[in-house]
Amino acid sequence: MKISDLTSHKNFFLLAGPCVIEGEDMALRIAERLAIATSKLDIPYVFKGSYRKANRSRLDSFTGIGDEKALKILARVREEFGVPVVTDIHTAEEARMAAEYVDMLQIPAFLCRQTDLLTAAARTGKAVNIKKGQFLSPAAMRYAAEKVVESGNPNVLLTERGTTFGYQDLVVDFRGIPQMRALGYPVVMDATHSLQQPNQSSGVTGGMPQLIETMAKAAIAVGADGIFLETHENPAVALSDGANMLRLDLVEPLLRKLVRIRMAVSEE
Repeated sequence: MKISDLTSHKNFFLLAGPCVIEGEDMALRIAERLAIATSKLDIPYVFKGSYRKANRSRLDSFTGIGDEKALKILARVREEFGVPVVTDIHTAEEARMAAEYVDMLQIPAFLCRQTDLLTAAARTGKAVNIKKGQFLSPAAMRYAAEKVVESGNPNVLLTERGTTFGYQDLVVDFRGIPQMRALGYPVVMDATHSLQQPNQSSGVTGGMPQLIETMAKAAIAVGADGIFLETHENPAVALSDGANMLRLDLVEPLLRKLVRIRMAVSEE
């Protein structure tokens, strides 16, 4: 897929799905609901699901159901619903493996400066979504993007996901969205991870899901090209990032509000 497939549309686009692939039935149910909602609202849609979670607080945290099994589920989502899919990669060696199953590779925020990872993702020819590190300024993302572009791949997205604020919180500076767009790349707002409260004493990341709608609305209002969010039928029992996910039945009502904001902004 080309990034222009998403950005040439009058509406914002959506990257959404569960934090991690927990099983085939769960992934297909979520994908179906999101595909139906985005089709009704004329929103370009990419299904998101991590085939493995590498960045975990504790050794006993769930990391996945097996790489090949999860990647095949992502491929089935694409086949079943006709939507592109995106997943995270964590090492250069994973890029080629994941690229066989997905349309877009996502670079986690903590890894956005890893040259080998960025160039390996670029060489697959897949679209590359780079999440801004919690420790970087918006302007510094120019260099992460250039590593991909200068490796022969112009299909780059940048994603805002908050900046470290103290030891256990993040804050979003919405100036970063137009600043990164000024670099020449479409910008996505991660409305769920930006509300994380990391490094809790329990070893389980906290969050403020009640503010997901606020984050998404503000991002569209300041010109974000896309919204990223994670969702689950019952976040309380999710195997990863349950504290940050939006309940699945709340996604469509939120999207309807965001479409109205996008229309208002576009009329200016």
